[in-house]
Amino acid sequence: MKFINNHQILLAAAFLPLWGHAQETKQENIQEVIVHANRLQIPFSKDNRNVEILSSEQIKQLPVKNLNEVLGLLNGVDLRQRGPFGAQADVSIDGGSFEQTLVLVNGAKVSDPQTAHHSLNLPIPLDAIERIEVLRGAAARIYGVNALTGAINIITKTVDKTSIQANVYTGSSFKNRDEEAKDGIYYHAGTQIGASWFNDKHQHQVYYNKEKSNGQRYNTASQNDKIFYQGNLAINNDNELEWLGSYMYNRFGANGFYAAPDDKESEEIVETMFASLSSKHQLSEQFYVSPRITNRYNEDDYRFIRQDLAIGRSQHYTNAFSAELNSRYQTTFGDFGLGLESRFDRISSSNIGSHNRNNHGAYAEFRTEQLKNMTVNVGAYVNYNTQYGWQVYPGIDLGYNINPQWKIVFNTGSSQRIPSYTDLYLNQSKNIGNPNLRSENAWQTEGAIKFQSSGFIAHAGYFFREINEFIDWVRPDAQTPYQPFNMGNNKVHGINTNFLYTFQANDIRYRVNLGYNYLDASLKQTSGFISKYHLENLKHQAKLLFMANNAIWNASIANRFHQRISDKSYFLTDLRLGYRFPSLSVYADAQNIFDVTYIETSAIPMPGRWYSLGIKYEWGS
Repeated sequence: MKFINNHQILLAAAFLPLWGHAQETKQENIQEVIVHANRLQIPFSKDNRNVEILSSEQIKQLPVKNLNEVLGLLNGVDLRQRGPFGAQADVSIDGGSFEQTLVLVNGAKVSDPQTAHHSLNLPIPLDAIERIEVLRGAAARIYGVNALTGAINIITKTVDKTSIQANVYTGSSFKNRDEEAKDGIYYHAGTQIGASWFNDKHQHQVYYNKEKSNGQRYNTASQNDKIFYQGNLAINNDNELEWLGSYMYNRFGANGFYAAPDDKESEEIVETMFASLSSKHQLSEQFYVSPRITNRYNEDDYRFIRQDLAIGRSQHYTNAFSAELNSRYQTTFGDFGLGLESRFDRISSSNIGSHNRNNHGAYAEFRTEQLKNMTVNVGAYVNYNTQYGWQVYPGIDLGYNINPQWKIVFNTGSSQRIPSYTDLYLNQSKNIGNPNLRSENAWQTEGAIKFQSSGFIAHAGYFFREINEFIDWVRPDAQTPYQPFNMGNNKVHGINTNFLYTFQANDIRYRVNLGYNYLDASLKQTSGFISKYHLENLKHQAKLLFMANNAIWNASIANRFHQRISDKSYFLTDLRLGYRFPSLSVYADAQNIFDVTYIETSAIPMPGRWYSLGIKYEWGS
């Protein structure tokens, strides 16, 4: 395998003079962050799962402009984009499919019942994100169905000041698009306006973002509009109300996205609305409850031939309403977590039909630190689906503290993925559903060792996952449409490592994040089929992020290496330099600086070397 070349070594060496001598070590606050990936209140330093957290401070310094680009830098996360700048992307964890990863906002599920292709239709600006948590492994005990390989939870900020901000950015490869496009240099541009209002009793934040690109090749232009609003009301010290609303309009050319080469003139328009209302109540010193209702509405208009809407057009309208109640009860011998939730899914579609199903779940969890040097989390999630009946997902997490810095962790549990409506009922010329599909069921076991000290966090572990009734879209030859089947058992052995080192020298703060993952996957299935998705799963994944900043400037370099089981590999390097004035900040990005040619999914080449420039103004009291 070719991991690096001389240019990449020289680039890394160019940053070394910034290091200097570490005269002072500053503790990273992330160690005491309460992990929202758990229903119980568990600090990151005491968690027994494989959880990675990317804080808002890190996000600000990285060479990224949207959520998709951030996710592509997380350990064990496989982001497969069909187009840059948020056109369309799928996300998966540790070799699973994009349907097996659950996406949440503040713990609320935002998955679409039509297809997980829409999971990242999230209009959340980076400035509104407090942190991103990635929970790897079987997460059904915590979140219920469809968290088969893990979950990504996006935590939004709580407003702490009144401010107004504007962000304008643009970029280009300074190259002409392909010959067929014939319309000049490839570019993108965006603007974002935001405002927040802080009051002792209530806080509000609102953002509007608009982006446009003419596409890296013929018929891949995109434009999107995003609106995000969040409000909080502190009724008193023990009771709080929070609400959130968002809207996203995304229109993009879909040349080669789903049915290459026949979809050369395809276009897709997706509109997504999401709203949630929740409250938090500390009823006593020991007892806490939090009810929540959410609603997600999505319209998907796929135009197979954009010039003739009478041919191959698909229109889907989905709605998912959820209600849940989470509670926590603390005792002298441990903490109990109890909860209920119901989800009501509906779809009306031109080529899927009209369907509905309901899902009801209940969970119970217990955590104790009363055993010497050990922490124990044990629990189960009981689920009833009107289409697939009853199932139970048990799990246990164990942690043994060797000393205050070293800890051994072990966890094991089951999980499930219910087929989407696309899996079951789609009726297109190139893709046909299968109403006889059974749900996927998995069991995963992991062991790891963790190290935490002031400024240093490390995790190294091994896991084994077996998925029964694994669903894959396959076909016997290129002339036959793809169709999903329960193909057999999917087994994955994995090794994952992650190291985060933070230190301070003089007035400069440095952060180094290194990660490596190895996956050995096997699938027992009938030979002679062409797979639509699983043959491109990652086998090797490595990342190296380096960040340095002080009060007025910041610099970062993001390196990542991907090799898929098809032996396709690529190494990408992105760079950011930023400078802050009293109310104004300027940043410049160079992405894919070695101009690597690569494909993340389907037959869609991603852009080569790319330059961006942004200016951000913020007025705050």
